[in-house]
Amino acid sequence: MVSDTQGVILFMNDKAIEGHKADGGKDLLGKNMLDCHPQPARGNLEKLMQTQSTNIYTIEKNGIKKLVYQCPWFETGQYRGYIEQVLEIPFEMPHFIRA
Repeated sequence: MVSDTQGVILFMNDKAIEGHKADGGKDLLGKNMLDCHPQPARGNLEKLMQTQSTNIYTIEKNGIKKLVYQCPWFETGQYRGYIEQVLEIPFEMPHFIRA
């Protein structure tokens, strides 16, 4: 999901549309993503957008573990908005330390 600097949703891929089906799916395009987040998550996201900070965490929902990556996006060095990317990941997965 990609938003502008105010949180208005500009783009959703098919997976995001399907994942947010209960909230309106494709109809969320043009709506503010902040309205999809209850407090305190909304306040946290507002702060991340204001400070142009990155937030990374995992969640479990309906028996599926997901990595959530939220970050600002820039075009020609200018802040343009915020991205939220969600990836399904296995509960157990290899971790490697590379030299």
